[in-house]
Order: sequence, then C-alpha cells, then structure tokens
Amino acid sequence: MIRLILCALWAFNAMLFSLPVHLHFKHMIKKDPMKGWSKANPFVRGFFRKLLFLAGTKVTVRGQENIPKDTAILFVGNHRSWFDIIILHTLVDVPLGFISKKEFSNTPLLSPYQRDIGCVFIDRDNPREAIKTINQGTEQMKLGLSLGLYPEGTRNHKDTLLPFREGGYKMAERSKSPIILVAMSNQDNIFENNKFHFIKKTHVTVEFSEPVNPSELSVQEKRAYYADIPNRLTRMLEDQKTWDK
Repeated sequence: MIRLILCALWAFNAMLFSLPVHLHFKHMIKKDPMKGWSKANPFVRGFFRKLLFLAGTKVTVRGQENIPKDTAILFVGNHRSWFDIIILHTLVDVPLGFISKKEFSNTPLLSPYQRDIGCVFIDRDNPREAIKTINQGTEQMKLGLSLGLYPEGTRNHKDTLLPFREGGYKMAERSKSPIILVAMSNQDNIFENNKFHFIKKTHVTVEFSEPVNPSELSVQEKRAYYADIPNRLTRMLEDQKTWDK
C-alpha cells in the first residue's frame, strides 16, 4: 500500500509540475524532431527510474552490450505489464519511443511524456490507420529514433505468448534498422498480479538478443525470421527461469 501511494504521489506531482517542460520539448520536436526526442529522452528516463526505485523494483539484465548506439533499433518484446515500457526505457541509452494504443494518446498527464519521446499511436482495429502508423514509425526510425513494439497487441499474463502481428516489423525493414528481441519476466508481479493492485517489491529479469537486420536477409530468410520471433522470445523467457537471482 505504501509503495502504491509513494509511486502515485511521485507520478502525479512530477507530471503536474513538468507541464512547462513538455511545452518546451513540443516546440523543439516541431523544429527538429530528432533533437527534441534526444533532449526529452534522459528527462523521461529519469522520471521512470525514480518510479522503479519507489516501486522497489530490482532488474537483472543481460545482453545490453548487443544494443548499438549508432542506429535506430526496433525492440520487439513480450507484453505483460504497464511496467514493460518503464523498465525498457531505463535500460536503453538511445532515444526510444513506442508503438502505443490510440486510447493512450489523450491520457491526462501521461500522454505528454509519450509524445516527448516520439511514441506513435496505433488503431489496431482500423487496418488503413494502422498502415499509416507503420509508415509514420518508419519515417521516425529513418531519422534515428528507436521504437519499442509489442506484437501481442495487449498485456498477456499467460505462460504462452499470444499470436504475434508481424506488420510492425516492416518499420525495421524499410528503415534498414536492426531488430533486437527483449524478453522480460516477472514484471506483472509489480502491479497487475497483486491483490487490490498494490505495488509489490519485485525482481525482474530482462534479456536483449543480438541484433538482426531484416533488410540484409533474403525474402525467404526474412519470412523465416519473422515467423520464428515468438519461438526465440519463448526460448529466452524459458532460459531466464534458470538465471541465478
């Protein structure tokens, strides 16, 4: 209960008093998108790190050395919690936005943070609008912004992954950027799995795969790689159960 109150108070106050900062970033992004996202990134990362500290979240991570710093990256991960984005953002030292549901585009206090870092909002129920979102994400990646993608489309608390939607992979392919898989375990025990949704001290494990650039693969190799992404993530998640915590 105490952790929930501390996190809620920190989030509310930080979001409320940072409104002038959001306006500054909004102006910067209009003039020079990549410069604006780059300036906003450490600001938002600091906010997320404080939130994880107050939540009592410990993170064990492997494979950070696989993340290049000289190119945009499409991070593809399993999706179990609201904390997926928060944790991933604190571990990646490059400007990073996310593909987010359109319902979050006007969320009070939260949506300015999302826009600061270049999040792209998708309507998964409207194929025509979803294509526009993928095109927008592609253009942002061409500018140098990395994006996080959760192909399951919704938070999943089952032991097996939901079917993956492969359309988002085109953003990496068309921008000639690598894909890095992100396997994350135990993150839904911070909040979603708890009675009354209290925030609980939790140990989360995260692993980054080696990068694969789809634009460098043949058509057959690309299809095989895309189809195998859920299996690769599943193997990474299974392997995390053996980690020494």
